[in-house]
Amino acid sequence: MKYDVLTALSVSGLHGTPAQQISMTRLCTLITARYNWKLDHFCVGQPEMARIWHVTERTVKREIKRWVDDRLLICVRKGVRGRVGAYRLNILRVFEISRATWTAVGKDYAERMESMDPAQSSSVVKVDFAKAVQDVPPVNDGTSWSAVSERLRALYPDKHRNWFAPLRFVSDEGGRYTLAARSGFVVRYLETHFSTVMAEAVQAEVGLGRRIVLIADV
Repeated sequence: MKYDVLTALSVSGLHGTPAQQISMTRLCTLITARYNWKLDHFCVGQPEMARIWHVTERTVKREIKRWVDDRLLICVRKGVRGRVGAYRLNILRVFEISRATWTAVGKDYAERMESMDPAQSSSVVKVDFAKAVQDVPPVNDGTSWSAVSERLRALYPDKHRNWFAPLRFVSDEGGRYTLAARSGFVVRYLETHFSTVMAEAVQAEVGLGRRIVLIADV
């Protein structure tokens, strides 16, 4: 899948504007050189990125901000007080921005990408919660879940109302970030389909070293 992801980024960039071509070339070079696939993030200082790309650190800051704003990268750990920031590639976004160019690579590639597309998985059960869940206002419960929920709203607005907004914060203790869902079915669905994106949001807003635990409200 590594090569398919790099191909998707490369080809989508080559089909874009000159600025997009340069931006995707920089990202693919960074991923190839420094992405830790086991930990699923890269942790590279701005001086090193500037050296790899042969640009100034100011250009590095602009590129990283652009990718984060576009949801292509998810900030796992902010770079503050001399600490190097860590960023994770948002695979869902990679599929989203590259889908239109898959056929340019070939029919076999397009079919393979379709089969791996997280947003188009045939195993996803579509449930209509229109009656059960009305438009939910932003969470403001005084806990860290407020920031996590808003991050998920920004990244996945179409999924937020039905799946993330109704969750209730329970505790953040002993490395366990516990949330309550409205039923056992919702717990199982979230664990199967959204565990990774929820973990990324918690890491970005709360910090590393936490395992999400979902329980059903009774």
